Amino acid sequence: MLKKLILLAGPTASGKSNLAIKLAKKINGEIINADSMQVFKEFSVLSSRPNSAQTSKIQHHLYGIISVKKHFSAGDWLKQVKKKINICKKKKKIPIIVGGTGLYFNIITKGISKIPDIDIKTRNKVRNSFKKLGYKKFYNQLLKLDPKVKGKILPTDSQRLQRAYEVKLSTKKSLYDWFVKTKPDFSDFEIKKIFIDIPREVLLKNISLRTEEMFKKKCINEVKRFNALKINKTLSANKLIGVKEINDFLSKSISLEQCKELINIKTRQYAKRQNTWARGHMKNWNKLYSKNFSNLLKKSLKVVS
Repeated sequence: MLKKLILLAGPTASGKSNLAIKLAKKINGEIINADSMQVFKEFSVLSSRPNSAQTSKIQHHLYGIISVKKHFSAGDWLKQVKKKINICKKKKKIPIIVGGTGLYFNIITKGISKIPDIDIKTRNKVRNSFKKLGYKKFYNQLLKLDPKVKGKILPTDSQRLQRAYEVKLSTKKSLYDWFVKTKPDFSDFEIKKIFIDIPREVLLKNISLRTEEMFKKKCINEVKRFNALKINKTLSANKLIGVKEINDFLSKSISLEQCKELINIKTRQYAKRQNTWARGHMKNWNKLYSKNFSNLLKKSLKVVS
């Protein structure tokens, strides 16, 4: 009999954490984080990490496990997830992987490519070339270097363009040749996949309410403490929505209301990107929603049973 693994995804502020807790109670499960910002110790409020009242009800894993001073890659996350899934198996608990980072879910369902580490010299060369040339010229240059990229990466996707370029330059193989050899680590699991397909108007309301709640919970102090650490600006914790906006407010560039509205706008844009990712990468997932929570729970239980 196959072991069960549950994946629960959805855009930010769609109610994933609450649904995961209720599901875990019903099916004897434990929750594993799949949100790239909720791994950081220093950000509990701004990353909307489950609070102590929630985590006391059900065992939660991989929340607040790493310092913002450290680099934490998708590969690092996979190593941690494997350990936590094994712990759940030994305890006869069903692992429920919950979050909004699409890449993490792709790693579970499709695997992670074993691309060798790119040396810093090549990486800097590519970054400098991108800055010098800009999107269009860099994209055209990449197509000459690696024609397999055509139609697979948008000319505006700066991160993936640079990644494809550095991989080809360093390994002499296309990024997509590496992907072909990729195999998932969880083929011996029965994987149940749920995406919370929340209506846009409900999501926008949730986002605004959550932003207000963050300020009540003193997210400004969280950013002040983060600033005091003086971490490297290239580290991913700097990208957390709210850090730049709150710093702009602290420097008196914008008002508190403007700060909140900018956070709302960025969060809405992020949710839109998450939904776009789901349409492209989660086509065979169970897309569920009900404005009645107990009904949503019933639908979810039907999927995972």
